[in-house]
Amino acid sequence: MQFILYILVYPVIWLLSKLPFKALYFISDCAFVIVYRIARYRKKTVRFNLTTAFPEKSLNEIHEIEKKFYHHLCDIFIEMVKSLSITEQELKKRFQFSNVQLMKDYENNNHSVMMMLGHYASYEWMFALQLYLKNPGHALYKVIRNKYFDQLVRNIRGKWRAMLVPSKNAMRIINRHKKDQTITTYGFVADQAPKANRSDFWTSFLGHELPFQTGAERAAKAYDLAVVFFGTTKVKRGHYKGTFTLLAENGAKTSEGEITTAFAKALEKQILERPELYLWTHKRFKHIGQKEEILAQYFKRKNA
Repeated sequence: MQFILYILVYPVIWLLSKLPFKALYFISDCAFVIVYRIARYRKKTVRFNLTTAFPEKSLNEIHEIEKKFYHHLCDIFIEMVKSLSITEQELKKRFQFSNVQLMKDYENNNHSVMMMLGHYASYEWMFALQLYLKNPGHALYKVIRNKYFDQLVRNIRGKWRAMLVPSKNAMRIINRHKKDQTITTYGFVADQAPKANRSDFWTSFLGHELPFQTGAERAAKAYDLAVVFFGTTKVKRGHYKGTFTLLAENGAKTSEGEITTAFAKALEKQILERPELYLWTHKRFKHIGQKEEILAQYFKRKNA
């Protein structure tokens, strides 16, 4: 069944990827009407997230952010499809970096980097960074259930020397790289809400105490990685600019929670600047108001 689905869908994706951006964005505009107005894709979740994050905003302001978000969401999907056939020249033109020299300096000094980012702006085109670095990069990701589409995504990233590493294998891979003295950049999208039984670290985010994944911090501390926040802004439709902000020079020298807290603050700052570029369809606030209860259960299980 997985293969049948793949052979039915892949030709459509491939053909779409060959279309010029002007045609793709026309398709995106049509998709917006279907996704937002007809299917109302996760609209309740998006509305809840926006009103929770911005209780001071009027309903009209929330609606305006909501519509801009769904337009951006459709653009992101189209740009993901375009990744299948986009050229190096086109990618360099559409995704630029303000201070890529910071990453080059770490690479030249044989220092691996943990790059933390959120589901913001064009997180799918972050692999453009590999066009400026000598060594392959490694992106931590959740394996796609359909093994054929999973391999397709791996192939697309691999074309740009970005290797995908399943999150569950991250520490083992980083440990191997440390032993082999492999210098690389690890990309970690670190804003997904952890499961309740793993919610041991909480910090302030968009006005609420929320749990955060700490895998990136644990790896940075264990293997003394430099930690960088990767922020992105949308310059105009289909054009982005990435900026690197140093969070920790030496991960091993940071205090408990320091890196994750710094990441949450950096992510919050860019969301407040342009909230429509954040991925509001995922349930970031699902544990709101449950801190004491979840922590009590967590430590009870841990000490059992």
